[in-house]
Amino acid sequence: MSTDLSHLALIAGNGLYPSTMVAAARRAGVQRLIAAAFLDETRTDLADRVDVIDWFRVGQLGKLIAFFKREGVRQAVMVGQIAPKNLFDLRPDMRTLLMLARLPRRNAESLFGAIADELAKDGITLLPATTFLEEFMPAAGQIAGPAVKKRRWDDARYGYEIAKESSRLDIGQTVVVKNGTVLAVEAFEGTNEAVKRGGALGRGGAAMVKVAKPGQDMRFDVPVVGPDTIRVAAEAGVDLIAVEAGKTLLLGVEELRAECQARRVTLIAL
Repeated sequence: MSTDLSHLALIAGNGLYPSTMVAAARRAGVQRLIAAAFLDETRTDLADRVDVIDWFRVGQLGKLIAFFKREGVRQAVMVGQIAPKNLFDLRPDMRTLLMLARLPRRNAESLFGAIADELAKDGITLLPATTFLEEFMPAAGQIAGPAVKKRRWDDARYGYEIAKESSRLDIGQTVVVKNGTVLAVEAFEGTNEAVKRGGALGRGGAAMVKVAKPGQDMRFDVPVVGPDTIRVAAEAGVDLIAVEAGKTLLLGVEELRAECQARRVTLIAL
């Protein structure tokens, strides 16, 4: 499906992702940007970058769709995560309650897939989360930071296999490994907490591996690495980060490279 350049809606979570999408959409020629932002999640300066914005609590799906319909939205994109603690602090409206009641499992794929279905009922198509952002998806090889020895690449490849299996089982997309031992597997706590836990066990020299799920739905939950990821990893004692080539978004690339260099963290894509 072609992207309508007359207007585009953002379902904007936290971090750099929303502002990165805004800049890329503007470069691509999108004329009007409408943002649905979330209290205590979305950066407030997004309001200065878009044409229309409204603020919601997590779980107000009916209100969000009504806002999009008022603004004539036909295409939307999910950009940025919602903190796990807020997903457990839902204040669902009736439309959200009815949607949740139909879900036998509540993981990222089922939840976001159900939201996409609800949007579609009102004529709103959810586009891939990588729309306009292909330049930020790295090819295989070393991306930033100092060179590492072959055995570290072996750890990264082993972690890649484990992370692929873990994500296939809907557990998590990130693992931390050291010397062929799995130290941590991401679950609902999120990437940063898993990295801190694994890094503490490794006591330095650990590797973090983040992948896309097998058959990843590129409309949501796309793996993302940014400057904050580098800082969290370095502070936890993780000095190698491996991501999946062509399936991972790198945000704040210049700052990310600078952080890798300053903190002696190597970033590679497999």
